[in-house]
Amino acid sequence: MKTRLDTLDETDRNLIALLQLSARDSVANLARKLGVARTTVVARLARLEQNGIIAGYTVKLGQEVTDNALRAYVGITIEPKAARDVLKQFRRMPEIELLCSVSGEFDYVAWLRASSAERLDQILDEIGQIDGVSRTTTSIVLSRKIER
Repeated sequence: MKTRLDTLDETDRNLIALLQLSARDSVANLARKLGVARTTVVARLARLEQNGIIAGYTVKLGQEVTDNALRAYVGITIEPKAARDVLKQFRRMPEIELLCSVSGEFDYVAWLRASSAERLDQILDEIGQIDGVSRTTTSIVLSRKIER
């Protein structure tokens, strides 16, 4: 059973929010911002990690430092009952960084990362040729305005 963030208490939610802004913040600084003891932060972090709520810490590269890869998101419509087979094909495509099932016009939205415009074109062709994919709509990301 998955844990919902809204079932956590306010201190846990605030701790997670602070870490999402800066995972490098010291325990002492987090405690100060939360108005709790340093040992409270240490215990809560251990519990959140142990329960799988915090799965890890990472480094995000700045937009100016990142590689020259193109990023795009693709709205994908699939034929009824084709989801399982389509997902198997998508799992084999390392350029798909994130795939979400969505409501609305599309069945899925995929976030792609490609080394060049030519490679992006190839990936889109591969997606379009998968049995069960009936339509795609692609938008290339020009810049990131907010990233959390």
